[in-house]
Amino acid sequence: MSDAAQRIVIVGASLAGATAAVTLRKEGFDGDVVLVGEEPHQPYERPELSKSYLRGEVAFEHLLVRPDGFWAEHGVDLRTGVRAYAIDVERRIVRLADGQELPFDRLLLATGCRNRVPPIPGAGAKGVHLLRTVDDCDRLRAEAVAGRSVVIGGMSFIGSEVAASLRRMGLEVSVVVSDVYPLAKILGEVVGRAIDEVHRANGVRLVPSDRVAAIEGGDRVEEVVTRNGERLACELAVLAMGVEPATELTHETPIEVDDGIVVDERCRTNVEGVFAAGDVANFHHPSIGRRMRVEHWQNARRHGRAAARSMLGADLSYDEVPWFWSDQYDTELQFAGFHGGWDAVEVQRDSRGLVAYFFTGGLLAAAAALDRPGDVRRAIPRIAARARSEEPVRPGEE
Repeated sequence: MSDAAQRIVIVGASLAGATAAVTLRKEGFDGDVVLVGEEPHQPYERPELSKSYLRGEVAFEHLLVRPDGFWAEHGVDLRTGVRAYAIDVERRIVRLADGQELPFDRLLLATGCRNRVPPIPGAGAKGVHLLRTVDDCDRLRAEAVAGRSVVIGGMSFIGSEVAASLRRMGLEVSVVVSDVYPLAKILGEVVGRAIDEVHRANGVRLVPSDRVAAIEGGDRVEEVVTRNGERLACELAVLAMGVEPATELTHETPIEVDDGIVVDERCRTNVEGVFAAGDVANFHHPSIGRRMRVEHWQNARRHGRAAARSMLGADLSYDEVPWFWSDQYDTELQFAGFHGGWDAVEVQRDSRGLVAYFFTGGLLAAAAALDRPGDVRRAIPRIAARARSEEPVRPGEE
């Protein structure tokens, strides 16, 4: 069967899904490409929703994966504002909520994640916000008026960035942190304490080792109550308690799911012709010999590209070292590697900032830095090569 007689359907007009569509065309695929997105917008990138876009510094057009008109010009059938709700793997059909059925020869699932919202009393009150989409961001920005008070539940990367942005916008910010220090479970206590100090120095009130228990005030939020009994008065609240993979489309199919859609190092599921990439994919990493699911911009872009090439028959294993960054105030946080436990940490500090190297079983597993991004970049090939801890880690010049 020629490419022109084939159809690839991509569900999820996310960064991973959109990058896969772009890559298919770049690699010369001339069959049908259908890109389905539940949101009414063209594919866009999410990182700036908690940063410059939230602060009103960039327009939405700045976030687009490709400029207006790109998809039609390259023969990609982009369908926005429509939800895919079922897959028939035997008939090889995706069913859409508008009643249409999309036949496919190969299918890529790039459905991403959705916000995790525990059953908190009062979470539906006016003034309580989530942040996942550009529409979520627009609603939050409309209410984020200087001088108002806001409580953020959770200090994940998104929670940390939102706290920094709202503080720079002139709001009074309090954050309920589940750990002793922000992000300590991922970045370790030393880096977590440094992030804590950055936020406190910028006037954020941190409530550590606690969680949001209820939101009170009736029709509109007036107070956030924590499990430890803190009562935090506020005019706005943002719930940033992490995300979970959006795997609903696989229900009632044989596609394997385990903390995401399970794929191999070539983005293939256990069902022939069905692939997954990006935040939703739990993939086998050949270099470290275990599964992982990565929820970051760089992985979504690279994994989407890898999935496209795999769908076209390339025999290439996806073995990228995860890497991401987070800008908070004037501080740049970078992380590269595989978190999930370590048994030794080496910390280096200087006038610029700090870098922490994490070792597991004597092997360099990850590096995290504040305002020393060059050290993280230099660590990436050593992480990929599984460098041993007895090899000295040398600081470098930026």
